[in-house]
Amino acid sequence: MKIEGLIAATFGAFHEDGSLNLSPIPDLVEKLIKDGVAGVFICGTNGEGPNLTIEERMAVAEAYVKAVNKRVLVLVHVGHPSIAESKKLAAHAVTIGADAISAVAAFYFKPGSVQNLVNCMAEIASAAPSLPFYYYHVPALTGVGMDMIDFLRLSEGVIPNLAGIKYTAATIFEYQACLNYKNGKYNILYGYDEMLLSALAVGAGGAIGSTYTFAAPLYLKVISLFREGKQEAAQQLQLKLVDMVRCLLKYSPIPAQKAIMEMLGYTLGPCRLPLVSLTKQEAAALKVSLQEVGFFEELNKHDTKKLNTVVAK
Repeated sequence: MKIEGLIAATFGAFHEDGSLNLSPIPDLVEKLIKDGVAGVFICGTNGEGPNLTIEERMAVAEAYVKAVNKRVLVLVHVGHPSIAESKKLAAHAVTIGADAISAVAAFYFKPGSVQNLVNCMAEIASAAPSLPFYYYHVPALTGVGMDMIDFLRLSEGVIPNLAGIKYTAATIFEYQACLNYKNGKYNILYGYDEMLLSALAVGAGGAIGSTYTFAAPLYLKVISLFREGKQEAAQQLQLKLVDMVRCLLKYSPIPAQKAIMEMLGYTLGPCRLPLVSLTKQEAAALKVSLQEVGFFEELNKHDTKKLNTVVAK
C-alpha cells in the first residue's frame, strides 16, 4: 500500500456537555472529498484520540467508514498506553472495513529500546494482520524519539503488515533516509504541514496533517507547483501557509484549529480537558491575525467551493 497525496487528520467533535458528537462527520467528509484529500486519519492527536474511551473511538471509526463509503481512505489510529486496548481497536478496524491502522508508542510506560518499540508495534499490528500498519512517529508528544531506520530494519519479518511510518518530526534528513530505505520499500508519510515543501524536496509523495482539514486546496497547489518546477511560486504559497500556522500557534493548536473550522462553518464543539477551547476574544483575535496574513483570501482563490462570506470580510 503506497499512499500519495494528502490525508486529513480530522478533529474530534463534542456536544457542549462534553459528550461525543458524531453528527458533523458526514458533512466534514463531503467537504474533504471535495477539497481533494486522499483520505482521513481519525482518532489521532487532532481527533483527541487519547481523550476518548475505546468505545467512543470505535463509534467515531464506524461513523467515518460509513460516511466515506470507500470513496477515500480511512486510516484509524489505534494507539493507546495499553497494548491490549490497542489490539481491540485494531481488530475493530478490520471488522468495520477501515483501510489501514496506525499507532503511537506507549507514552506513559515508554519503550526502552528500538527492539522494544518494534515488539510493541508487532503485538498491535498482529491484531489486524489484513490491514496495512503505520507506526506513528511523533516524539514531541510521546517522548519516544528513536532511530527510524533501525525501526524499519528491525521490523522486517517481525511486522509483516508494516506499510510505513507516519513521520511527524522535523528531522528531514532522517525522513529522507526512511524514504529511501531499501529503494523506497516503505510508505513514509510526512506529518508537519508547515514543512510540506521541505518534505517534497527530499521525495515525499504523501502527507498526513491537521491543517489539511481546512486548507487542503492550498497544500495541493503547493504540490502541483513543485511538480511543475515552479519552485518560487511553491515557496511563496508555502510561506503563506507557514504564516497561517504561526497565527494558530499563538494558542493551543488543536483548540485554535477547531476555531478555524468554526470560522469556515463547521461547528465541532468544545475540546475535552486538559485541552481548553479558545475564548470568544481569542477566537476573534485569531481570525484577525488570519485575515492580516491573507489566509482566507488565499483559500478563497483555490478552494473548490466559496467560503462563507462572513469569513472573507
